Amino acid sequence: MPRRPKPAPPDAQIEMFPARLRLVREAPEENVHRYYALEVQPDLFGGASLVRAWGRIGWSRTTRVELHADEGQALDALRDWETAKRKRGYAPDTNHGR
Repeated sequence: MPRRPKPAPPDAQIEMFPARLRLVREAPEENVHRYYALEVQPDLFGGASLVRAWGRIGWSRTTRVELHADEGQALDALRDWETAKRKRGYAPDTNHGR
C-alpha cells in the first residue's frame, strides 16, 4: 500500500490573498512529479472565475473553471483548494519556470 504523503512544512508560506498559486508535489523515489495551479480571473459579467490546472510536470494538463459571484468567493475557493492540496503533500513551487 502506498505511503501517505507528508504535509508541506509550516514555514512554506504564501501571500495573504494570492490571486495566483502554483503548488508541486515531488517524490522521486515514488515517481511522483505533479503540479496544481490555481488562478483567480475576472469574468465578463462582473464575477470571478477560479481556473484550476493540474497534471504531471512536463505533460499535458487538465483544466477546470469554477464560476463565482465575486472575487471574494473565488479567493475563498482558492484558499480551500490550497488547504486540501497541502494536506496531500503539495507545497508552493519555488522553481517555477525551470
